[in-house]
Formats: sequence, structure tokens, C-alpha cells
Amino acid sequence: MTRAITDVAGVEANASRPRVRLERVDDLIDGALMARLDTLDVVSRKIFAGKVRGERKSRRRGQSVEFADYRPYVAGDDLRFVDWNIFGRLDRLFLKLFLEEEDLTLAIAIDTSASMDLGTPNKFDFARRLAMALGYIGLVNHNRVALYAFGGEGLRPLTGMRGRRRTSEMGRWLLQQTCEGDAQFESAMRTIALGRHGKGVLVVLSDFLFPTGFEKGLRSLVGRGYDLHAMQLLSSDEIDPARYGLSGDLRLVDSESRAETEVTAGTSAIEKYRERLAQHCAELRDFSIRRGITHSVVDTAADMDALVIEYLRRRGMLR
Repeated sequence: MTRAITDVAGVEANASRPRVRLERVDDLIDGALMARLDTLDVVSRKIFAGKVRGERKSRRRGQSVEFADYRPYVAGDDLRFVDWNIFGRLDRLFLKLFLEEEDLTLAIAIDTSASMDLGTPNKFDFARRLAMALGYIGLVNHNRVALYAFGGEGLRPLTGMRGRRRTSEMGRWLLQQTCEGDAQFESAMRTIALGRHGKGVLVVLSDFLFPTGFEKGLRSLVGRGYDLHAMQLLSSDEIDPARYGLSGDLRLVDSESRAETEVTAGTSAIEKYRERLAQHCAELRDFSIRRGITHSVVDTAADMDALVIEYLRRRGMLR
């Protein structure tokens, strides 16, 4: 299982790095990474029509400055778009058609349930750094960027951001988030789906370890106009607990429900755990494939530069 997950992430893991507390925006993203991200942009596999004119040209006919085609005039058409030169030559009315410029929304939903504030390297820290990198790419390309934190106290949004000047605001918001309680995944995704701001790309950053399952939550997002990316973040010790030398009789405490379970950790128990984790990841992958969702499993020991600049470009999220 360890090798399979590392291969999906496409980078070499290093689980020995100590946790560095994220206290400043510079801890989320440094100047060197920002400079490399300036050349990237978010990719949507679909063509979307936004509420305001943006920088992406679609095949939908509109009223921008780039000419596309002609069609015959019909009663009720706007006379401003009649080509009078053609009328003078042919004595027939033709309407000029243009390529419509469209707006793209990048939405990032971050799991802030208690189970995310675990692992080495820490899953929540990794999620916030990844959200900062993706959000920055959206802002510098003048996309509309929205962030959502779900878990604990419910859904906490930061919406309506556009432009590089909102980078610090986004970073401060990410630093203010904390992990507690359960994810409330289904209700959070349903709220995002019903109250979406425009159409575009939605990235869900989570370990997807929900007691009630992930199916209903993801299903509520399908068909809502998003290119969906489910990025499953797992720490190195979750992927392979054997490396930490667990053995003997242990009392395991659920980080969210606080329920306790006594187990005997040994080769057999760890192997069963690996099998269950592999099965869970496979179920999420198969569920995603059937519904057009892009699923990735990422070890939180992954190098952020390589993950964003290389891996996510290969997966088609960025260009």
C-alpha cells in the first residue's frame, strides 16, 4: 500500500521532518514558490459561462471583441451587431458573432475535523499549505477564488476573492482555522453545491475518513457545474504504521468521537489495517471514476513544489 500511494503522489516521501507551526503567511507559501506558481493557471475540462466577463474564451457565442462567425439576422436580434458592409453588398442582413469571454471560479474545501490535525507530517498543515498554493494560482490569474473550511463548528466560507492583492487575506484566513469535531461532510458539501459562486473547479482536501461515508457528500456536488478533484491526504504514519514500531496491547481513541478500542498491535493487525486502508482508497477511487471526479492520494510528506508544479499539471488540474 505504501508504494502505491507514493506512486500516485509522484514524489518521494520524507516522514522524518519535524512539525513546524504555521504562524505567518510566509509559513504557508514562500516567495520562491510564489514566483514559480506565477506561470501556472487553473484548468477546467469544461467550458463555463460566468456571471462577469473574464479572461477565458469559450465556444459560446457572445459579445466580446474577438470575431467568430456570421449568422442570418432574425427578428428581434440586436441591430448593433448587424454587418452593414455585407448588407451593402448582398442586400441581406447578417449578424456578427463573437467569442464570449468567461469567468472561472476556483473553490477549495478544506477538512478541519479533528482527524486532520494528526499525522507526521501533519495533515492539516499540509492541507492549508496546498490550499494556499492553489488559491494563489487562482488569484494571480484573476480567477474568482472561494475557500471553505468544514468541520467542527460547521461550514466557514471565504468567498469573493479576486486578484493578487487578496493573497495576504487568504493566508490569514487559513492560519485562523482550527481542527475540532467531526467533518459533517454531507451537509457541508450540500451547502457548497447549493450556494456556489459561479462555475469552475472545486478541490476537496481531506483524508476522507468519515464514519458516515463519503458517497452522499460527493454525490451532492456532481452535476453542479464543477470539475471535481478529490485529493485524499494521508500522513506517512497512516500509510505505514509499522515504521513507528507499534506493538503490544494498545488503547486507541477516536480523535472525533472519543470512542475507545483496545487492540493488540502486531504483524497481523498491521497487515489487516493496510488491507482496509487500501480497500477504502480503492472504493473512493472507483466511486470518483464512475462520476467523473479526479481522485488523488497524496502522502503529506510530499514535496509541495513537486506536487503542485509537476504532479498536478500531469493530472490536468493546472497548466
